[in-house]
Amino acid sequence: MTRMTDPDTPARSTSGSTSVPAVDPAAFRSVLGRFATGVTVVTTVSTEGKPVGVTASSFNTLSLDPPLILWSLALKAPSLSSYRSSGRFAVNILGIDQAAVALQFARPSNDKFRGIATMPGLGDVPLIADAIAHLECEVVRRDPGGDHELFIGRVLRAAAADRQPLIYVTGKFGQFEMFA
Repeated sequence: MTRMTDPDTPARSTSGSTSVPAVDPAAFRSVLGRFATGVTVVTTVSTEGKPVGVTASSFNTLSLDPPLILWSLALKAPSLSSYRSSGRFAVNILGIDQAAVALQFARPSNDKFRGIATMPGLGDVPLIADAIAHLECEVVRRDPGGDHELFIGRVLRAAAADRQPLIYVTGKFGQFEMFA
């Protein structure tokens, strides 16, 4: 089992009363990689009207009433300013046959939408046409989260198809298998 703490790393206090060893960043990343997630592409539109998209597995339900979701984006991401200024975004949940789409939006590119069929969503935010689900949202809050920024969105419109989702775990894509 991977240890997340290094006994040779100076301890840090979280509350002033208890001291714990520092968490090793590489081990922390390895441990988190054991958590299987779905794969999404979060899209928006820049102030210039250009489509913007990024692959994100940092997506989660926050509330059913009101319908809220959250996701996060690295502070160093080149597209951060577009997500901050847009006020809207869409979460496109990818299907098992869309690993190439996930990789295309995960890599730096001047045209991440090249060869990707889209349709206009609310506020002209692009929706990936073949995604298995779409959640169209307005930003209700942004919060700092360490080296990421958290985006909380109120879901304005949602749709889903009956297809298998793409799964990501331990740095690899896979598929979900139902047990009886």
